[in-house]
Amino acid sequence: MNNSIETLHQIALTLVPGVGDILIRQLVSYCGSATGVFQASLPALRKVPGIGEVTARAIRHPDVLNEAGKVLDRLEKLGASALFYTSKEYPVRLKGLYDAPALLYVKGTIDLNVARTVGLVGTRQATEYGRRITEELVQALQPYGAIVISGLAYGIDIAAHRASLAHQLPTIGVMASGLDIIYPTVHQKTAHEMLANGGLVTENRPGVKPDAHLFPARNRIIAGLSDAVVVVEAAAKGGAIITATYANNYHREVFAVPGHLNQTFSQGCNKLIRENRAQIYTRPADIIEALNWDQSQTARTPATEAMVLPVDFTEEESQVIALLRQQTDMHIDDLSWRTQIPMGRLASLLLNLEFRNFIRTLPGKKYQVVYV
Repeated sequence: MNNSIETLHQIALTLVPGVGDILIRQLVSYCGSATGVFQASLPALRKVPGIGEVTARAIRHPDVLNEAGKVLDRLEKLGASALFYTSKEYPVRLKGLYDAPALLYVKGTIDLNVARTVGLVGTRQATEYGRRITEELVQALQPYGAIVISGLAYGIDIAAHRASLAHQLPTIGVMASGLDIIYPTVHQKTAHEMLANGGLVTENRPGVKPDAHLFPARNRIIAGLSDAVVVVEAAAKGGAIITATYANNYHREVFAVPGHLNQTFSQGCNKLIRENRAQIYTRPADIIEALNWDQSQTARTPATEAMVLPVDFTEEESQVIALLRQQTDMHIDDLSWRTQIPMGRLASLLLNLEFRNFIRTLPGKKYQVVYV
């Protein structure tokens, strides 16, 4: 299959009205590929759970492919690319998440599957104390080659990116807009510098402006890409707290920097610590020890273990194990559409893993990790 045609159809799927990330996976699971979705007849599309007459006709409407073609052309002019969730380059850390974006737009020298990542987030109104803590943490991460992830916003975010550039650490900015709209505009120079050692990531196609509702969605990507999230300064409510909540839900390590009791932008951090939603951050070693980066071997955390394959695991077996680690248990149908492994092959694969005592079968065709 021509890769450019498949990419065109992958982009097109994200443009169909009423079709979100979960339904995209459902469609691809039933039709075999994004191209297969657009080649399917109306009766075949209507058989896909969640697809009614209106959505089936929307998929077949020529405007969808025309618009996708414009997006693809714009990506080429930007020197950017699209990563579908079935791609080997798509972040392993996101693949097992229930609300992961089906498609990412990326630009820069990015390896989204490196062994070590840290998300640094906080208030847009950072104090000198917050900026100093950020600088010290980034500098301490330098020997470990960790990627620093943040949101390119004012305050703690931009301090994290700039400190990473100063200490020659790769850094990724996750955007709430299209790749062609840097927000805020005063950070364009920093964003451009990041392309040489890191880059930019978004789920929004070029031309999308950073509307308010897109920022919480952006924050889930920051959390999902990170092995640990550090909240440096934050009010009781705001984007940094949303990011920490997502990180909790994704079973990531969360740290918060304690602050002055009377400071507005210490309230969020202190609350996270008080409610046991974050570990107290007192020094960079807190993170390094929690993630076992102080050991001689590469750290194996819930997010990165999926990339460390035992010698007798196939790539498909590793996919299944990675998903099961993220959940208490999963139904075989859910496993099939998330991994895109055909049901017959998946059933055989699961049986083999069970014989080897890596998983167990539960009532109702559900599966659970036993030991990995």
